[in-house]
Formats: sequence, C-alpha cells, structure tokens
Amino acid sequence: MPTPTASTSPRAPAATFVRGGPTVLSYAALLCFAFWVYGYGPALSLLRDELHFSYTMLGVYTAAWSAGTVVTGLLFPTIARRLPRATLLWGSALLAVAGLVLFVLGRGVATTLAGGAVLGVGGTMLLTAIQSLLSDTHGEQRDRALVEANIGAALCAVAAPLALGAMAGGPAGWRTAFALPALALLALFVRFRRLPLPPASRVESGRPGPLPAACWLYAGLAAASMAVEFCLAYFGTEELKDTGLTTSAAVLAMSSHYVGLLVGRVAGSVATRRPGRTTRLLWASLAATAVGFGLFWLAPAIWVAVVGLFVAGLGIANLYPLAVALSLAAAPGREDQANSRSQLLGGILVVTAPYLLGRLADSVGLTWAFTIEPVLIALCVLLLVAGRRAERSTASQAEGA
Repeated sequence: MPTPTASTSPRAPAATFVRGGPTVLSYAALLCFAFWVYGYGPALSLLRDELHFSYTMLGVYTAAWSAGTVVTGLLFPTIARRLPRATLLWGSALLAVAGLVLFVLGRGVATTLAGGAVLGVGGTMLLTAIQSLLSDTHGEQRDRALVEANIGAALCAVAAPLALGAMAGGPAGWRTAFALPALALLALFVRFRRLPLPPASRVESGRPGPLPAACWLYAGLAAASMAVEFCLAYFGTEELKDTGLTTSAAVLAMSSHYVGLLVGRVAGSVATRRPGRTTRLLWASLAATAVGFGLFWLAPAIWVAVVGLFVAGLGIANLYPLAVALSLAAAPGREDQANSRSQLLGGILVVTAPYLLGRLADSVGLTWAFTIEPVLIALCVLLLVAGRRAERSTASQAEGA
C-alpha cells in the first residue's frame, strides 16, 4: 500500500534506513490487521455455509467492513490531530478486538454483521495509524517501509486462509484461528506500551490548502487497487467453489493468490531500495494483475485458475503500498490528511464494488459478475497516467514560480 517528492524528513536521513522500535512495532501490528483482512473473505465463505445467506448478503458483509474504511477516511485527520500516536494505535487495536468478539461469538446475521462493521472501523483505523507512523519515522523512504511492512501482510495472506481452512473441520473451528491476532496485539502492547513514538509531521505555517491534484489521483489509485484486490479476495473462493471444489478445498486453492502476494512484495522490497523505479513497478504490477486475472477468470481448468491467481497476486502485491506512498509524498506536511483520503476513497470503492459484484452474481452468475475487475484495472491505469501528469504539471509550475 514510488519515488517520493517530499522533502527529506529530519528523522530519516536519505542514506540510512533504520528499523528501530517504532518500525518493528508497525510491522508486527500490520501482521495482525493483515490476518484479519485476508482471512475475512474465507471466513465469510465458512460463515455462509453455516448461515446460508445469498451472494448479495455476502456483498453486504464486505460493505460492512468497508464502511469502516469510509469512517476512518472521514475521522482520521481530526482524531490524529487530537491524540498522540500511541493512543491512536492502541485505541484502534482495542476497537478492532471488540469487533472481533462480536464476529466470532455471534451466531446470527445481525450480530456477525455488526462485528464485521466494528472490526472494519478499528482495523482500518489501525492500518492508517501504522501507515502514518511509518511515514513519520522514515520520511522520503516511506515507500520502502510500506512495501517491507506489506511483506509481513502477504505472509498473513498465505497463513490466514490456510489456518482457517485447516481448522474449519477440526474441534477448535475456524473462529479460533480468526481470534489469534487479538492475542498477538496483547503481546505487542505488553512489549511496546512504553515505547516513545515519533510525533506527526505538520504543515509548518498557516492553514493547509487543498491537497494537490496528484495526491488525490494517487489516493484514487490506491483506492481502486483496494477494490481490485478485495473483489478477488472476497469472491475468488466462491468462484472456485462453482467449479466443484468443496469450501475447504477452495479456501486452500485460493492460497496460491496469497503466495503470489508474498513473492511480489518480497520482490518489491528489493526493487524499492533504489529510487526512480516507481512508475515502472506500478506498470509491471498492473500488467501482471490483468494477465493473472484473465487466466483465473477464463480458465479452462482448475490448475490454470490457480496459476492465474498466483500471477494476479504478483501484480496486486505492490499496487496499494506504492500508490499510498506516492499519495503521501505528494502532500508533504499533510500526510495524515492524504492518508485518510486514500482510506476514504478506498472505502467507497470497496463498499460499492464487492456489493455490486454480489448483486450481479445473484442475477447473471458469478463469472459474468467478475467483469467488474477489468473495469477496475483500467481505472487504475487511467489514475496512474493522470497522477503522473499532475505531478509533472505541479513541478513545472514550481520551477516557473
């Protein structure tokens, strides 16, 4: 979730990348959020088997989580101005755990849906706090920090479906696996509760003006990439089930996608060690996403679909972290505001796209409903082109001033 243009932060010299306590805490906390976010789709498939709700209701569950992203996008700048980073981080974690309790202990649609919504608010607030903390800590090297953090997220993307699928048929049940991040967050709190965190960067003088156009466009790119990722994550298992696989087998087969995410993010962490590769990385990512999804969508055999999921994972892996880094870099001194806009736009798209996909699936079938994905990928392409043009235009105006 680029080659930043912001001025170098005094906290992070350009020549040195230090993984101190705040970075370690951020990386570890992101693991917990990632387990939930990547386990949510498989958990919904398992929950659907128990409660027997429709594809439309599946879309409502995804919208409930994503509504939390919208709430975060609206409230985060205000909350971040009033609360220290530590209070924001641990408060978000506590809210996420409260939602988790509702989701895993609920036995009906109303309770589990409410749990998904609260988990969405707390989890996305936690994610946004982590992204801001990494930006505060690493300044112009935020792209490397965000990509590295998402390597751990990709590990959870592999582990979460495997754990849920493996434990679904056992005596502990899938809910036990879904609750593991809460224990991890408790351990992190005990270990890091007294760790001093860097203060938020601020606009030096006056009231901030409107965010630059490039910031908005890159935030839109981050949002569209979220929609691409989660439409596939939420409904990919269901599409595999339509080929005749059992739910547990489909959850396990979906893991190939998350292995692709992991490999892609490891490669991205290496690539971002040298500046100047942002645009090429994003173009390569979009190309791999399109090819991989095409293989999955039009696959004549299950093994081809599994390969397609892997290739799509390679592509999707770095779209979000690099787009977020570009958006933050385009608004120096206003990173909290830029961060929240990525979440706001992402929440709107991730509410709308999976819900629309679910409604279409009930009407015309899931395969045809997946037409939404190529549209979203094309939107990513347009936003990247427009963002680069806006960035160059801003730079030209600054040189001429």
